[in-house]
Amino acid sequence: MRLSKQRVIGILVVILIVYLLGAYQLPYYIQKPGGADALDPIVEVENGYSSEGDMHLVTVSGMQATPILYAAALLLPHQEILPIDQVFPEGMSQEDYMAAQLQVMESSQEAATVVAYESAGKDININYRGVYVVATVDGLPADGKLESGDRIIGIDDAKVKESQDLIEYIDGNEAGDTVTITYERDDEEHTVDIELERLDDQSDRVGIGINLVTDREVTVDPEIKFSSGGIGGPSAGLMFSLEIFDQLTKEDLTGGKQIGGTGEIDYDGNVHRIGGIDKKVVASDKEGVDIFFAPNEDGREGSNYQVALETAERIGTDMKIVPVDTFEDAVEYLESVAN
Repeated sequence: MRLSKQRVIGILVVILIVYLLGAYQLPYYIQKPGGADALDPIVEVENGYSSEGDMHLVTVSGMQATPILYAAALLLPHQEILPIDQVFPEGMSQEDYMAAQLQVMESSQEAATVVAYESAGKDININYRGVYVVATVDGLPADGKLESGDRIIGIDDAKVKESQDLIEYIDGNEAGDTVTITYERDDEEHTVDIELERLDDQSDRVGIGINLVTDREVTVDPEIKFSSGGIGGPSAGLMFSLEIFDQLTKEDLTGGKQIGGTGEIDYDGNVHRIGGIDKKVVASDKEGVDIFFAPNEDGREGSNYQVALETAERIGTDMKIVPVDTFEDAVEYLESVAN
């Protein structure tokens, strides 16, 4: 059957409309509840103890909006539409951002390991090797001078062992001051002079425009392996630390329950605020989690804990929402309900 010219044009128009609705990317990002996967297959401590219950890694799912996805997000519950520049930092590509998030995940796993092994009284050794440049920010002073993968080991006459050393030194300077950065690239040492600039118009903070993490070499006994795949970000730190501690200690910390939660953890065991906690509560409820830990932020108004509690009440879950400021808070709570 021959098709008329008008029919061919009509078909092409329909194909174009379908393509635009389903594939054209809008300058928005959609976040919605992700998964709440058991951590036991993801974290493996050599000869670790098993438990009747599970610790869960809870995630938020995200994608750039198309017209169809945007319309669906307006209608479906627990979905949030954000301008894309609120998700990806200005001057950083999505590829660089995702690479940075994977590096932050590795740093989070490392912090969780340190906290758990020290709490369990296991052998651990930390060797500080400087500051690892995850990415530079377009248009800021380090752009074109430093690269992802560079290891900063000094600034002016001061040694840099960890990120806080670099941050505190730069905070003592002003915009227009020049600092000399000593760094390693391809096993060779280099220096570069960089003039400090204000990082944004909303604050007086100055910097060179890099995303950074401390480059530590952590060795532990017994050995530990992670297999978190393409999951990025720091927010699983608390749950990683609890899972590692549970495998290191004979007592069943889960008490046979399903334990979820979220929160960035630092090397001192403090639990910090994260984003998307309302969606993580929804994901945990769908997975049948019994207890959900949320950063308390010392009880401040609008804390992660308050948002999590409000979300739990709104969806009518029986899941217990527990506020924590530290790793020890979570451990003590689990020990109290297990006995």
